[in-house]
Amino acid sequence: MPPTTPYAGKFSSCVPYSSNANHQQPTSPYRSSTVPKPARENIYNGAYSVGENPYDIPQPHSGAYRSASVSSVNAKEHHYTSCALSENPYSSPQPYSPRQHSTSCPGRAHRHTSGSSGSSSDQSCRNNNNVAAAKAQFYGHGVTTSYGEMCYHDNSLVSASLEALIQHLVPTVDYYPDRSYVFTFLLSSRLFLPPYELMTRVCHLCVEQQRSGDALLDKIRFREVAPKLVQLLTEWTETFPYDFRDERMMRCLKDMTLHVARGDEYSWRAMQQMTQRLIKRLSALGQYEEAVAALNVVAMERPASLKSKQASAQRSDVLSVCDDPFVLAQQLTHIELDRLSFIGPEEFIQTFAMKDPLENHKGFFRKRKTSNLEAYVSWFNRLSYLVATEICMPMKKKHRARIIEFFIDVAQECFNIGNFNSLMAIITGMNMSPVARLKKTWNKVNTDKFEILEHQMDPSSNFSNYRTALRGATQRSETAHSSQEKIVIPFFSLLIKDIYFLNEGCASRLPNGHINFEKLWELAKQVSEFLVWRQVVCPFDRERRILQYLVTTPIFTEDELHLASYESEGPENNMEKDSRRSLRSSLLHRENRT
Repeated sequence: MPPTTPYAGKFSSCVPYSSNANHQQPTSPYRSSTVPKPARENIYNGAYSVGENPYDIPQPHSGAYRSASVSSVNAKEHHYTSCALSENPYSSPQPYSPRQHSTSCPGRAHRHTSGSSGSSSDQSCRNNNNVAAAKAQFYGHGVTTSYGEMCYHDNSLVSASLEALIQHLVPTVDYYPDRSYVFTFLLSSRLFLPPYELMTRVCHLCVEQQRSGDALLDKIRFREVAPKLVQLLTEWTETFPYDFRDERMMRCLKDMTLHVARGDEYSWRAMQQMTQRLIKRLSALGQYEEAVAALNVVAMERPASLKSKQASAQRSDVLSVCDDPFVLAQQLTHIELDRLSFIGPEEFIQTFAMKDPLENHKGFFRKRKTSNLEAYVSWFNRLSYLVATEICMPMKKKHRARIIEFFIDVAQECFNIGNFNSLMAIITGMNMSPVARLKKTWNKVNTDKFEILEHQMDPSSNFSNYRTALRGATQRSETAHSSQEKIVIPFFSLLIKDIYFLNEGCASRLPNGHINFEKLWELAKQVSEFLVWRQVVCPFDRERRILQYLVTTPIFTEDELHLASYESEGPENNMEKDSRRSLRSSLLHRENRT
């Protein structure tokens, strides 16, 4: 079952570990005597084309697990490079608490008072002695108080009306909202109103607050607040650029640019530069999505099945393309980080927004898809099916066993790198029933290392072993001395489930109609951690041939996998015999129709 609690990171601390920073490339039994020369061409460089950006169609996902004996694992010593199970290379003494997007605590998101209008833009300030006196009442420990329609506990914003939260986002001459508040509210406000409506209201309030009835005075006052408005819009466009794929957002941005141009030339130039960066980002996203769509069309046009094991025997297998587990793990990491980089943080929340009963603007959310998030999940499924296909395809039992051992070593290297998503995809592929039933093949495989890897990703106790390893990898990333040590690629499906259960388990609104901002803080905490992981640049050389193979080579469907499995090792009972007969008939009928 999926995790029972959404609060990733709220677990006991883990044991210290021996760093594997000086990881040496292992000697692979699959490597030929001549090591292939690395190909440094970047197939994902700049524009994406059908021929060069190998993204494939989504595949169904099977999550069956082979059983693993944990007790027998603990009774032996198994090493990953220089580390045994007791020396988890991802253990850390402290759980990680992210908010890398902010330079200050989000609990200070309320507006501080200040008599200086020239203070830092990250520091909240209001030149109002009455406000200062009111807020002084709740500075302290364990104190809950309300100020207008905003409620604080120990100086942390815990709830407020939607109107108050929108007003709280609006900058003035002597006030700019805390950056963590900006991120949190822009991320989760879409649960209550679409982004274009929020932007319209914020810009309107910012302009209206400067009106005094005197045109000259209004111009002077707007000139003073314009830099802060530009800063707010810059944070919005850089953190949530995909919001601006909505024409209404771009129209509002254009209107504000014209308004700023009438008051402050410096701010107008900043708006122009901001818009150029936004267009460049959206253009890159468009190229990426077009490439994915085009490759999906190509994948559907070519034969969907491999038809038979005899025909597929002529197809290259993974060992003929790459016989080094370390290199293959590096290329998998490239694909993971490439795809992660195009996922917008709002896509995690967008799935909830489409279902929120308070949301009346359904048309906008149907238009705004979570395509990049879905494409990443589809990659996980494809990798699982690729692993199963590579194992079930060979005719000889000895060859199948070699491929199983190879993928075990690849999974181990993914674990050492910090690529937990590929690790879990490989384990899932090897636990699919067509692979798990190959008992004669598995009898030729030393499964000790595989059992340890399964133990690390064991779903029991809400994936506690994996969460311990993830915290350790995060700790290593924070103190990294090399680019490789910065890599943290989480098991993505579990991250989505954590955020989903957090949203489902906590009410978005309180009985008094206020928005539960404590929930919004927690959502922002988990998403901000993802943003830190997403920013890492993969340090490994790209191997063009291997990358192309991983994302474009044909794979078996689920029915084809079962049939290939029966051809590798015959049915063991009448049920399997009936299943093979039915699969042959249905696949033959399908091929005749096409």
